[in-house]
Amino acid sequence: MPELNHAWIAAHIPHRGAMCLLACVQRWDAQEILCAATSHRATDNPLRAEGRLGIAAGIEYAAQAMAVHGVLLAGGGTPLGVGYLTSVRDVQLHATRLDDRAGALQVRAERLSGDERLILYRFDVRAEDGTPLLDGRASVVLDAAAL
Repeated sequence: MPELNHAWIAAHIPHRGAMCLLACVQRWDAQEILCAATSHRATDNPLRAEGRLGIAAGIEYAAQAMAVHGVLLAGGGTPLGVGYLTSVRDVQLHATRLDDRAGALQVRAERLSGDERLILYRFDVRAEDGTPLLDGRASVVLDAAAL
């Protein structure tokens, strides 16, 4: 198994350059993935607005973890087509921003249900010390062109 670092992630999801937000996959299985991210501290983070990275940007971090999970579940390391978040629900924001966290972010996504076209995930983003930053649920359409 290759090292699932930033370079591997960038080669397997549609996000490129500074928009590829995850640093590495820490662990994963058929139901769940845990990733780490340090890009929340980068001054060139493309999600920054007015010099800060708001907490809602954590949804994009979680969406990228879901995309990586999909690639890993597909097997073979083959990049998939572009998936789309179709909804986010029950989002709870436990902080106001991400960029004020010194350590790595812990980004977790848990597959609740799904098929080859649509997947429902529960997600959360935590500070390195385990402090909850945001959580919620998201549905992802895997192949919108086929619908």
